[in-house]
Amino acid sequence: MTTPRISVVVPVRDGAPYLGLCLAALARQDVQPDEVVVVGSGESELVAQAAGARFLPRQGPGIAAAAAAGYDACSGDLIARLEADSMPPVNWLREIRGAFALDPALAAVTGRGVFADLSPARRLIASAGYHGAYFGVLGIALGQVPLYGSNFAMRRAVWQDVRGAVHSADPAVHDDLDLTMRLGRSRRVRFEPRLAVAISTRAVTSVPRLTRSGVRTWHTIHRNGDRLRETRIGRLVSPGFGVGPLGALAAAVTGIGRG
Repeated sequence: MTTPRISVVVPVRDGAPYLGLCLAALARQDVQPDEVVVVGSGESELVAQAAGARFLPRQGPGIAAAAAAGYDACSGDLIARLEADSMPPVNWLREIRGAFALDPALAAVTGRGVFADLSPARRLIASAGYHGAYFGVLGIALGQVPLYGSNFAMRRAVWQDVRGAVHSADPAVHDDLDLTMRLGRSRRVRFEPRLAVAISTRAVTSVPRLTRSGVRTWHTIHRNGDRLRETRIGRLVSPGFGVGPLGALAAAVTGIGRG
């Protein structure tokens, strides 16, 4: 059986100061990526080139466009995704490859982030609120496991199937949530507890950032109202127009869980 090639995409919005650490962590993987694609602008190009990564300049506003451009450029059978402030452990790609090898029907796998710069007690509280809101509340609302942009992987064939349906030209969407909803519930997406990466606390320490994230979550759900109405909860609370109260509730709560 042929070993699948793995591409890693790192779209960069405002995380250039972290990018070097992310790429250094990728260089230490015990299963090396076949290619690393960084999509960004400014100083991120110099950081990517110094690390030997392939660099693509961002062609439009929004992280969704950058992520989509990165996925389109990949040649690997599997596409893994990190944010610039993600620091994967040495076995990250090995765990990803193993998950897909064990389940040929698996479309995507995702994991959590660990606030490594907090004390163990504060880390537990922050993670419970951040990831509990995203994977718990939003997962129940969608009736499927949501992909987490700081830590997920999918088959390239799956991306090719849905690339025309995602809202990559809309800079206001959360691209990972948008991709989740376009994948739909018919494709198998699994949360893997062992798939964890270190992340910065910047996503949970800024009130303006959390507010913007909540607005973007609502907007993303609204753009994908057709998918929401496919779920039992969505049909109960979503009127024929718009997304309804569930969208507002999910946005308000999961704004905590989106960077």
